[in-house]
Amino acid sequence: MSTEHDTDTDPTHWALLAARAAAAKGGNDPVVLDVGSVVAITGAFVIVSAGNSRLVRTLVDEVEAKITEAGGPKPRRVEGRDTLQWVLVDYGDFVVHVFDDEARAFYELERLWSDVPRLEWDEPPAAAEA
Repeated sequence: MSTEHDTDTDPTHWALLAARAAAAKGGNDPVVLDVGSVVAITGAFVIVSAGNSRLVRTLVDEVEAKITEAGGPKPRRVEGRDTLQWVLVDYGDFVVHVFDDEARAFYELERLWSDVPRLEWDEPPAAAEA
């Protein structure tokens, strides 16, 4: 049931959906990196953070829910739910990194991956969820 391109198998589509879901729930500075040309095991990283552990959990839950609702893949593995400082949600073709703000500043994944392209996307309007 594909039209112009098959979003079911496009990791970029799902990574952008994850970033939009996180932004809509108040995630800080969501970034989508196209790592497919330098990482053999995945195509994109989504990096986002939150000011507290409760919001980290909310962002992870929202990303999983929105991808599931859209008929997307299920996570292969989720790590870090116990500490909620850095939760890694591995979907195989893309990986979502949800940090607390302090851990994001410490690990600086955007700096480590500064040589890969950032995917542009529009954040959802603030009133979209109302």
